[in-house]
Amino acid sequence: MNKKIAYPLAALGAAFAMIVLIVWLVAGNKQDGSEGNMTAYAGHGGTFKNTIVDMDTPDPSVVYKDGYYYMTFTHNGADIMVMKSRTIDFRQAERKVVWYPPIGTMYSANLWAPELQYIQGKWYIYFAADDGQNENHRMYALEALSDDPLGEYEFRGKIDDGSDQWAIDGLVMEHEDQLYFVWSGWEGDINISQNTYIAPMSDPLTISGPRVLLSEPTLDWERAGGPPYIQEGQAILKHQGRLFIAYSGAGSWTPFYSIGLLTLKEGGDPLQPDDWTKLEQPLMVMDEEAEVYGPGHNSFTSSPDGSETWIVYHATSGVHDGWSNRKARAQKVSWDEQGMPVFGQPLSLDTAIEVPSGEGVYRAEYAVMEEGKLLFDLIPSTVQGEMPVLLHYSGGGDEVILDVNGEEKSRLELPLVEGGEAGYAWVSVPLEAGMNTLGIQAPEGTTIEAMELTRYEAEYGQAEGGAWAESNPFASGGGIASGAGEGTGAVKFANVIVPQAGEYQLRIAASNRSASEETLEIKLSGKQAARAAIPSSDRQFTTVTVNVKLRQGANEIVIDKLNESLAIDYIDILR
Repeated sequence: MNKKIAYPLAALGAAFAMIVLIVWLVAGNKQDGSEGNMTAYAGHGGTFKNTIVDMDTPDPSVVYKDGYYYMTFTHNGADIMVMKSRTIDFRQAERKVVWYPPIGTMYSANLWAPELQYIQGKWYIYFAADDGQNENHRMYALEALSDDPLGEYEFRGKIDDGSDQWAIDGLVMEHEDQLYFVWSGWEGDINISQNTYIAPMSDPLTISGPRVLLSEPTLDWERAGGPPYIQEGQAILKHQGRLFIAYSGAGSWTPFYSIGLLTLKEGGDPLQPDDWTKLEQPLMVMDEEAEVYGPGHNSFTSSPDGSETWIVYHATSGVHDGWSNRKARAQKVSWDEQGMPVFGQPLSLDTAIEVPSGEGVYRAEYAVMEEGKLLFDLIPSTVQGEMPVLLHYSGGGDEVILDVNGEEKSRLELPLVEGGEAGYAWVSVPLEAGMNTLGIQAPEGTTIEAMELTRYEAEYGQAEGGAWAESNPFASGGGIASGAGEGTGAVKFANVIVPQAGEYQLRIAASNRSASEETLEIKLSGKQAARAAIPSSDRQFTTVTVNVKLRQGANEIVIDKLNESLAIDYIDILR
């Protein structure tokens, strides 16, 4: 798996031409359009794969707010960068350096582990920095001058607890209407161990009491690779009224770097060390079989619909990588019967992960209304081509106009829906390579509630039977799934969700390097449902469509019989 084979493609002039094929529905297929999963519709689903960024992103801090994910991280220790993305996958995110330190100050160098936080109606970034000497690391803060995390920031000075001791990885904790500052620091002037400290705050920039030692790295796993012995990368986690502090222990330069947990007892005082309990064993450790080493320095964020908690952490792919190759990864947090978090083993780069619930639903409330038109920005496309758009609406019975980057591209008649029911309608629109803005103008009596792009990239599907995912700069999302051998390969698209049961168009973008036509099999939830003939196309992608019956809720679609001549770019769902 995870092979890297050069696969350049020719120009894509005919890449998106639609070839309608005969579909043979298999007798006995139980995907008959029955209601199936009746859970509330929370988006078209799909999967992604780690890593979630294509550059080194140690110490990731991720926040979800108002339709976007934001990330900051240690950016070469030289400045502070913020990324903005519609999804938890930041590979095509907007990126901006929001602050450069002035030269010749005590905070000009070694900017580590910035934390982006939204506190009491304002954005803040807390970061550690020094003057080039590690022993002079202290905590500092930036305050945003607007509601835009990618906008300008004002330097607000040191977050000073009065001890003037070495401090890194600080962030604000909100608990029962009180603010606290939590960080990693030294007890004195010698780098023996990094402890977890806490102090009360009177506001997001001011510590109002002495620091309190909460926890020290006394366990064997925390001391691996030391001295110095480590507790750092503190992150705040809340669930059903319970409060936790996750932290990273063991040397960050070793593969043993892991994530531990402190738990505040019910009704406990955060400033009382005896009210906190430390787990004896870490909740996430390296997995040699999955080739994930040094998982740590995490943050927590939510799914777009608020129903799930996600952990974002950095890790490496090599046992000897040390501080190199640390990239952000994500997976969902689960909870045991006692209400304790379960992080699970870190997932391999080949594992397809179901996206956060509600991801991909671009809600109108977070769009910009301009001259009667809803504008949805940050819609990325690696190449120029058609994209399926699903509109959520109420009312209907008239025509809506869709434009891309200010130019009208499509008109769509929306069927009338009554009684407060949700309406759903699909249309294809052409996107330009790069970032796009999609505009929707609806007539009076029709309300656009949200939109989605119902595309499923093959490189994020689960490759099976000798198939593999690889990067490709000419593909829709920058990658493809390739087959192998005599047609034993397959790519599984799990978590394909539709709002209503019925017949849908499955648009497959594929290339066929053989001199003759090749046939793919399409399976739904393990049963053969259709076949699709892929014409010879050399290295160009062509699109073919088949009709399949999908059940309401989650479906599993497998593109089977991938041989060494075939590659899949994506599948689209339309109706």
